[in-house]
Formats: sequence, structure tokens, C-alpha cells
Amino acid sequence: MTTILKTDIKELKKLFSGKVRDIYEVSKNQWLLVTTDRISAFDVVFSEGIPMKGAYLNRVANHWFKTVTTIKTHIISYTPELELPFLKNYPGIPERSILVQKMNRLPVECIVRGYLFGSVWDEYQKHSTASGVLLPTGIPLAGEIPEPIFTPSGKAEAGHDINITEKEFFDTVGHEIGTQIKKVSLELYTQARNRMKEKGVILADTKFEFGLDENGSLVLVDEILTPDSSRYWVGSSYSVGKSPESFDKQFVRDYLLSINWNKQPPAPPLPPDIIENTRAKYEQIATIVESLV
Repeated sequence: MTTILKTDIKELKKLFSGKVRDIYEVSKNQWLLVTTDRISAFDVVFSEGIPMKGAYLNRVANHWFKTVTTIKTHIISYTPELELPFLKNYPGIPERSILVQKMNRLPVECIVRGYLFGSVWDEYQKHSTASGVLLPTGIPLAGEIPEPIFTPSGKAEAGHDINITEKEFFDTVGHEIGTQIKKVSLELYTQARNRMKEKGVILADTKFEFGLDENGSLVLVDEILTPDSSRYWVGSSYSVGKSPESFDKQFVRDYLLSINWNKQPPAPPLPPDIIENTRAKYEQIATIVESLV
């Protein structure tokens, strides 16, 4: 089972290496996105990867992208090795790659929450709000919110992204585009949450990213509804008031919290059992998502 931490596609110019993805320029208006097996937690990238993680993430994102009908996506091809035959010379790369249209990405992350967990929990305990959205009192940790809420964040230059209010979000992207983003984000989350519930999986929250094409039209970009951009919880063991069993890297986060890591580089080594259990979770959620009809 392969683990790809770095890529070097000599036929293409590498533009960027993020925490997980490498971006290559194919042409003036086309990029190749390669999802590696790197894993990060608390904004620190680990030396070890999770075998096949990039392929699992690609499978999940591709499935969901194919269901999107209400907004244009950046996808040009799910099988870039057909357009770029030389990719077949790089084992493991084709199944981790997509060919996309280059976009002017908007500097916001568009988070939809159906359950109270993560970065807004402390805010809720103090103010009964989540990113400024007033919520009913008495919702426990991991408790369901009466209606899904839109809680955007701003793109930070370094470190954690910063939760912003809806007003700050509209000030950043404009009212017309912002209204469209909010509507699409809530619709996509709700549709996916309902589909996953059929499989006994809780989609607690998710993050979308958007860009503008050359005509200024809104486009869905990056990844969607993957276990790296979402919290998928195991429905059968779910219980409010504690960190739910998940299909994402919360498993790694919980381990790191258990060893009292200070969340600063360098990252501690991940034990083999943590790596394998995490790999199995990514594989399991990919299989579940692909079983949706």
C-alpha cells in the first residue's frame, strides 16, 4: 500500500505545495490538483503520511462533485491521465489527481454546521453564539443545532483561519456573491447530511470554498465533503457530551491531545497503530460514500 508524501511531475510546473495538495500548471487556464497522503493536525504537517489517504479523499470528493447540479464546479476531468498520458509514468498519481479550471479563489472558508463542535464550542459556552450566530442555550458538546448554520471564516496568512461574522463575510465577498454562497453551502450540506444519515453516518459540519471564473460567475472549487474538510461521525456510537467516534482525522487529534502535545512544530511521530487505524477510517468513509446511489 503506497504512501505519497511528495510529488515531482517533471512535465509540469509545480505552482504550490499545501498541507495536503500539490498544484501544477497544465496551461494558462488549467491546473492539475494532486492530493498527497500528507496529514496535518492543528496546522502542523506530520513527517509520516497515511497510506492511500490522497486516493481515498479524491474518491470521496469526486463522488460528491458529480452530484452537484446547482452551481458550476471547477472540474474539467476526473481522469486526467487521459488528457495527460505521461501521468501513467507516475505510479499512484492518477488516482490522486483531478484536472481543474484555474479560478480566482475567494479568501473565505464557507463552513456549515449542523452540530456544535470544534472551534465554536468555546464561543458558545461563553456567549451562546457560534461565529456570532445566536443559538438556543443548553446545547451540549456535539449536540445537534436546530437548523444548520453558516459560519464563515477568513483565510489567515499563517496559522489557524479566523472565525468571522456574517457581516464581515459579506463585506469581504460582496452581498450578491455572499448570498449565493450561503444558499448553495446550506443546500449542499443539507443534501449530503440527509444522504449520509441513510448510511448511519452523521455529517456534523463541512467546509466549502468558492472562486470566480473569468466572467465573474461563482464556482465551487477545492475539495468538497471529504473527511479532511468535514466531520463524519459514526451514528451507532454517537452520544452528546463527548468527542464522537469519527471517520476523519479527529482520531489523530484525539491521540495528540492525549499525549499533551503543545501543537507546535516539530510534530511528534505517529505510532504505526494510529496511522493504520486512521487509514482504515478514510477507506471506510470512501466506501460508504461511494455506495450512495
